[in-house]
Amino acid sequence: MPAAGQPVLSFVIPLYNSAGTIKPLVKEIEALRIEGGHEIVLVNDGSTDGTWMACRELLREAGAPMILVNHARNYGEHNAVLSGYRHAHGAYVVNLDDDGQNPPVEAVRLWEHARSHDLDVVFGHYTRKEHSFWRNLGSWFTNRLADWMLDKPRGFYLSSFRCVSALVARAVAEHTGPFPYIDGLILQVTQNIGSLEVRHAARQAGQSGYTLRRLLRLWLSTFVNFSVMPLRLATVLGFVMAVLGLAGLGVVVYWRFTNRGPAFGWGSLMAALLIFSGTQLVILGLLGEYIGRMFLTVNRRPQSVVREVVRSGPAG
Repeated sequence: MPAAGQPVLSFVIPLYNSAGTIKPLVKEIEALRIEGGHEIVLVNDGSTDGTWMACRELLREAGAPMILVNHARNYGEHNAVLSGYRHAHGAYVVNLDDDGQNPPVEAVRLWEHARSHDLDVVFGHYTRKEHSFWRNLGSWFTNRLADWMLDKPRGFYLSSFRCVSALVARAVAEHTGPFPYIDGLILQVTQNIGSLEVRHAARQAGQSGYTLRRLLRLWLSTFVNFSVMPLRLATVLGFVMAVLGLAGLGVVVYWRFTNRGPAFGWGSLMAALLIFSGTQLVILGLLGEYIGRMFLTVNRRPQSVVREVVRSGPAG
């Protein structure tokens, strides 16, 4: 049960260059009638257009309690969502995209499902996604990685459209590392999760900010931050290559003493050298990724820096 004066639901929206899409989305959220009240938390993640000014204008005419959080620079979607979690007051917190592809009425359905089934987390599952082919491919690959790397039910679909309880939001927001992956953090807190089929709308304006570079960063966070499985795979790969090398050496010695086999020259030598050198470099790169992230974490690289927080009154 929410405490006295606590809204039952907080809408957390990370923003990046969202000046053209955020106003109709906020107005749609304000028009919702939710018993117990709701609030809106907008996190401007270093936008380079007029997003912050659009947020200030929305604050002046707000029809629901609103909190604006302004990052000093762009840190990434997951970092921005964690900033939103830290400033949200709702008994449940739902985070949705800034482009209108997650309809607010569907967010309310996630919250109602979580409350009625006493779940800590409910993920939205799309029957049909309105993303580009590459974004859909990236989401599929990230979920397959999570099947393998994270402690979640196999095949369970993780999405960025999720509703979490205040307990989970507070626990996840305690993470201060510079490379957060929210789904991985959530699954470290609770296994009391569910899924609900929701509608995915077409993007209202602009284009997705998820470039190939950002997707690669997300995959690395999934791959490296929440599991030692890559290190174990590197060990197995090194062992397999060593066994193959010894077996190859045995074959070469046998051929040498029996005067059999083809003549070996520069080509075969270089092929073997490239295979073993490439394997070693992959393993060293993997170890370097772990050590580099540890170095940045120990040196307290900021997850985000908040430049400004502005709040509206309880009646807007």
